[in-house]
Order: sequence, then structure tokens, then C-alpha cells
Amino acid sequence: MNRRAIAITAGILFLLFALVYAYGSNRLQPAPAQPIAALAPTAGETPATVVPATATTAAVPAPAVQTPPAPAAVPRYGYQIVNTWPHDAASFTQGLVYQDGFFFESGGQYGQSTLRRVLPESGQVLEKIEVPPAYFAEGLTLWQDKLIQLTWREQTGFVYDRATLAQTGVFTYPTEGWGITHDGARLIVSDGTPLLYFWDPVTLTESGRITVTYQGQPVNEINELEYVNGEIFANIWQTDLIVRIDPATGKITGIIELPGLLQTAPTGQTPVDVLNGIAYDPEGDRLFVTGKWWPWLFEIDLVPIAAAVQP
Repeated sequence: MNRRAIAITAGILFLLFALVYAYGSNRLQPAPAQPIAALAPTAGETPATVVPATATTAAVPAPAVQTPPAPAAVPRYGYQIVNTWPHDAASFTQGLVYQDGFFFESGGQYGQSTLRRVLPESGQVLEKIEVPPAYFAEGLTLWQDKLIQLTWREQTGFVYDRATLAQTGVFTYPTEGWGITHDGARLIVSDGTPLLYFWDPVTLTESGRITVTYQGQPVNEINELEYVNGEIFANIWQTDLIVRIDPATGKITGIIELPGLLQTAPTGQTPVDVLNGIAYDPEGDRLFVTGKWWPWLFEIDLVPIAAAVQP
């Protein structure tokens, strides 16, 4: 091999050695450190989980979904009949009040509406006031010495003296009139919607309202009302149910089931209509119910039967 060939070969070997050395040197150099600021989340960004380089990078499990605790159940009640008394089946009962040993009753229908004082045990009508035929009488309550009676679509109410049943006043209101009761400070009025209205008992004007709900949903057809031990009892029209309502929230706190309360009417009796009419005797802790054109009025005790769904 001549000197020129030897020089060329030596040059090639030198270049190869230099390339290999440079490649190996770069592989051994540590990567430049990432600035700490680059790992911090920016505004609105969730920081990532940092796994150490020596750790096993297993998948991080998703957090468990937290199930809210089940709400408390709403009790249901059946009934036990304590007394069964005759009731005038010609009365289309819309409102019922017990006071001083008598029932005061509002009966509906155009041309047949009345206000009555009734002897409970016999069902005898002691006094009866005819409501003008253009009015369909509805709910009734006793406020101090005054009986207050609503009408259905006429947006007109009547005030009567409790002792004589003489009419002492007439007033108007902006909704339909269905049921009425009071809590000792306010009148409470229904109009067939989920709303209950609070009225000032002196001015007979609205001072507040609540929405009746069950499972968070509004409940329609709230009808005849009675205030019982801090709760509002209400017939649900066209059903055998009475609901117990919290007057502060409107939530249904209990459901009273009264199926089969009136099995049959006497032979030849005018066909009965739906359950309607609730009265309470606070002194004797007695609850009374009847219905439209019913031949009987019942004193009942409530019997817990089951738990239902939270309102």
C-alpha cells in the first residue's frame, strides 16, 4: 500500500472514531431540567398528578361518585271508623267546620247552594241559609265570630254571623274559590291549583302563598282544607286521598288513604259524589270526614300503614 492510500485510510478511520465518540457522549448527557413554572396549572386548569420517575405508572382510578343519602320517607295512613252519623244526602258538601257541638256546612251547586248548622249525631239541619242561585258555594271556615264562605267561579265571598247565620258582608278575590281554613293568624285558601294563599283575616287580601309539592313536583286539585295541629289537611279532588301539608314549605308530609269509606248508599239514594269535607275538633282531638251527597258522616282515627317516597 502506498503512502497516499495509507493516509486516506487513516483519515477515514479517524472520522469514524470521532463520530462514534460524539454519539456516545451525547447519549450520556442528562436532559436539561424542565422549569418548575411549567408544571404549575394556568388559570382555570386542573393540575395533573405528578408521578415520580422511579414509580410504576399504573392508571390512577377515577374518584368514586358520591350518592346523596336517601331522603326520609313520607308516612301513609289508613283509618279506623270511630262513629258513623247520618248526613243530609241533599248537601253537595264543599266545606265543613266543627264548633261548639255543631257542624257548620257549605253545600254547593248552582241554585242549591246553602250554609247550614247541623246537629252531628242525628244529621238534623237546624238552620239553613240559601245562597243566591247565581253562586256556587265552596269552602267554609270560622274566624272568631264570623263564618267565611267562598264561591267557585264568581270570585265572591260571603261573611255570616256565627250565632244567627245572618249575612254581614260580601267581598271579592281574584282567583277561583275552593277550600278555606285558618291557622289562628291567617286565612288559608285553595283554588284548585298547587297554590295555597294566605289572607289577612281583616282585609281578606293576600299576604303570602306557598306551592304544594310532592317529590318536588307541584300537586294540583287541592280542594277542601282544615288546619289540624300545625298542618294543613287537604282533600285531593276526585280521589280518596287527604294530604298533610307543611304550611311553611308546602311539602306534603303525609298521605291519608280513605278507600272504601263509603261502600254503598241506601236503596234509592241519590248517587254519591267524591270525598270532600274535613272538620276537626281540637278539644276532643276528633277528625271528621264526609263527601258530596254522602248519606253518612264519619269520625275516624288515623292508622299508620306504610312509608312512601320523600316529597
